[in-house]
Amino acid sequence: MENSNASAKNWLWAATQVCPQCGMDPSSIPTGDLSARLRTAAGAWRALLGRGDIVAQRPPAAEDTEVMWSALEYGAHVRDASRVLLDRLTLMLKKDNPTFPDWDQDQAALDGSYQDDDPAKVAFHLASNVGKAADIVDRIRADRWARTGTRSDGAEFTVETCVYYLLHEIIHHLHDAETGIEAMTGDEV
Repeated sequence: MENSNASAKNWLWAATQVCPQCGMDPSSIPTGDLSARLRTAAGAWRALLGRGDIVAQRPPAAEDTEVMWSALEYGAHVRDASRVLLDRLTLMLKKDNPTFPDWDQDQAALDGSYQDDDPAKVAFHLASNVGKAADIVDRIRADRWARTGTRSDGAEFTVETCVYYLLHEIIHHLHDAETGIEAMTGDEV
């Protein structure tokens, strides 16, 4: 997601290219499969966030990485990012080329005290947001996938890239959370 901080990474490329970290390849997922993939990924989050106390623990950072979030913090981020992208998707389908309000993901994490969230509530709201998006995706007509919307930084989404971007957020941070749990337990998630 974007951040009002000028040094933030712009991950919009992940809606059209293979992600070298999580392996998601948008070109391998037909638009007709997107809603099912969204629901499956949200279900994986529910399972992961139901693993008990380990989800609230932060793994040690590797020498070449920044401090990793706990699975709970990643889940709370995905919950909020999915709400923002659901709002943007809805806006693009209702208005011609809307400009999206800014969303500062780092400030949202601070304001939301992600580390103190209840994992069951995070899982529920994440699944609810993603489910609503998947329901919308099920109803998108072929002529509506190219509708556009623009971030305040000038980056342009289409309905299609917005949905792929949402799926990438869910899958990428699930990968991050699983990697963190594996680092702490030694068990493959």
